[in-house]
Amino acid sequence: MGGRGRGVRHRDGCELSPAPRRDTPARGIGPRGDPPGRDPGSHGGQVSHPVESGARRELGSPEAILRHDASVFDLRLRRDAAAGEVPDWEALCDRAAAVKAHGLDHLDRYLEEFERRATEAGAVVHWASDAAAFCATVGDLLEEHAVERVAKSKSMLTEECGLNPHLEERGIVVVDTDLGERIVQLEAEPPSHIIVPAIHRSRQEIGELFHRRMGTPRGETDPERLTRAARRDLRTRFLSAQAGITGVNFAVAETGSLVVVTNEGNADLGMSLPPLHIACLGIEKLIPRLDDLPTFLRLLARSATGQPISAYTSVVTGPRPGGELHIVLVDNGRSALLGDAAHRSALRCIRCGACLNTCPVYRRAGGHAYPGPIPGPIGSVLGPAMHEKGASLPHASTLCGSCTAVCPVRIDLHDQLLAWRREGSPPRGFEALLARLAGFVMARPRLYRMAGALARVVWPALRVRFPGNPAHGWLAARELPRHPGASFSARWARERGAGE
Repeated sequence: MGGRGRGVRHRDGCELSPAPRRDTPARGIGPRGDPPGRDPGSHGGQVSHPVESGARRELGSPEAILRHDASVFDLRLRRDAAAGEVPDWEALCDRAAAVKAHGLDHLDRYLEEFERRATEAGAVVHWASDAAAFCATVGDLLEEHAVERVAKSKSMLTEECGLNPHLEERGIVVVDTDLGERIVQLEAEPPSHIIVPAIHRSRQEIGELFHRRMGTPRGETDPERLTRAARRDLRTRFLSAQAGITGVNFAVAETGSLVVVTNEGNADLGMSLPPLHIACLGIEKLIPRLDDLPTFLRLLARSATGQPISAYTSVVTGPRPGGELHIVLVDNGRSALLGDAAHRSALRCIRCGACLNTCPVYRRAGGHAYPGPIPGPIGSVLGPAMHEKGASLPHASTLCGSCTAVCPVRIDLHDQLLAWRREGSPPRGFEALLARLAGFVMARPRLYRMAGALARVVWPALRVRFPGNPAHGWLAARELPRHPGASFSARWARERGAGE
C-alpha cells in the first residue's frame, strides 16, 4: 500500500501511490462478515429488486411518500444554501477528496501510527476483522467490566454489525441516546437515514409512541415538548449507565485522537459520565493529520443539515482521568474494497447523507426499503462489497448523477453504481428478453422507425389488466408520458423539407 511504485500527483500536490492489490490487506484487517443473526442472502442467479417491494411496504400511502420526499429534499436545499455561502466550497471538496485518497493509499502506515499514538495516550486498541469479531470484542469488554447498562450514541458501524441485538442476547441493556435513534429503538426498527434516523416518522406517530413509552399526554405533537420528554427520560439512563459506546466521525493518525460530532451532546455525556468508553470506528475513518480536520468539519455539517458547524465537536485523546478508553478498529469488508481500484473511492465517505437527500429513489422509497444498514446511493455502492444482500442495490438508481454532484469528497457514485451493475449477475427471463429485443431493434434503423409507429397503437394498451401482462406491475406506480404524434426524426425531416 504505502509508497510502492509510481505515484499519481493530485492538483494540490499530494502524491498518491497506486491502488493496492487485493492480496495486500492492511494490518489487522480481514474478510467481510455478516452481522450475527442476519440472513446473509445469496449472490448470483436472478437479480431481485428488494428496494421496489420494500418501498411499497414501508412508506405505504402516497401522503407518507410525499411527506418523506419533502422532508428529505429540504435537507438538500439547506445544503445548497450553506455551500453557496462558502466561496471556496469546490476547493474544500477537492482538498477533502485528496486527503482521504492519500490516507487510503497509505492506510497500513496510518493505522499503525494511530495505534501507536492512541496507546501512548492511554487508550487500548482492539482489531476486529468482521462483524462477528467486533460484536464479540465489545461484548467481552462489557462482561469483563460487569456492565449491565450501556448508553450508546449514534453509530452506523454498530448498525452495520448488529451490535445491539448481540449485546441484548448477552443480557446487556443498550439505550440509544440520539433522539432519532431512540425513536426507532422504541419502535423496534432500524434507522431509515444516516443523519436523521426517524425522518420517516410523522410528529403524530412520534407523539403516540412517546405516549405509550414515556407517558406524555395523548395527542401531544409539539416537537419541543416531545424533545423535553425524551431528555428527561434519557437523563436517568445516562446517570445509571456503566459504559458509553460511541461512534467516531474521524480518527487522527498523527495524535491518536478521536473526533466525535453531534448536535445533541449525547455522545459527550456517554464519553464523560460512565467510567468505561468504547469507541467504534471503521478503518476508513482515519485522516493523517490534525491540520486536516478543519477541512472536513467545514464540509460535514453543511453537507448533512445545512449548518455552518455542528453544535458539539469533541476531540478525544486518551481516556478521561480515572476512566478507560477502548478503541475497536473494524474492517468488515473494507480491506477488500480498498483493494478494488474501481470502487475504493467509496471508502472516502464521511457519512454526511447528502447523497440520500438528493436521490429520487431514496426520497420516494425510504431507508427501510434497502436491505442493508446504509440506504441511498452510498449504501448501494458499499452494499455489494459489505454484505451479501447488496447484490441488487446498484439497480436502485436512476443514474441521474445528482448524488455525485453533491458529494463533498468527490465519490463518483453514479459511475460506481453502473460499474457494479456490469459486474453483477446478467438479467434473466423477461428482463433479459426485453434487453435483447431492444438491442436488436435499435441496431436496425428501419425496424426502429416501424417500432415507433407501432408504439402509438400499443402504448395505451400497456396499462390494461390481462393475465400475463408483464408490464402492468411496473406501470402500476409509474405515469407514462403521452406518446407524441410524430417522432423527432419525422418532425426534423418535415421541418427541413418545409425550410427548403
